[in-house]
Amino acid sequence: MTGDPILTLSEARDPLADAVIRRGLAAYNTDRFRPSDNTTLDLLVRDDSSGEVLGGLLGHTSYRLFFLDVFHLPEELRGAGLGSRIIALAEAEARGRGCTAAFVYTVTFQAPGFYEHHGYRRFGEVVCPPDGATRIFLSKTLA
Repeated sequence: MTGDPILTLSEARDPLADAVIRRGLAAYNTDRFRPSDNTTLDLLVRDDSSGEVLGGLLGHTSYRLFFLDVFHLPEELRGAGLGSRIIALAEAEARGRGCTAAFVYTVTFQAPGFYEHHGYRRFGEVVCPPDGATRIFLSKTLA
């Protein structure tokens, strides 16, 4: 680089930029702490006929922590225990990887009660407009 860096704003994720930034952070963490052990932990729900993905849980584990990033089931698959099965399987896999805690954030109109029912405890909230869109941060000990 010969001059000032150029800053650009994007509303679409650039896979190459994503890889450069993630590799850079992983190298920084390795130099100052230890090698990254960031590993995907996804549980997908597929149609039994077509194999099409209908929903599921996207998460990852890192440094003995489980991060539940995104969890969605279509309405017709809710209320029959499938969500409970998915979260139990994800937590069991996380424990198998040595994770001692799980973290998730949700919004008041989404599923805070679901997570609390499964043993997650609130540790923070950020009130956000519009009314009813407060972000709720939850954690659970997996030991």
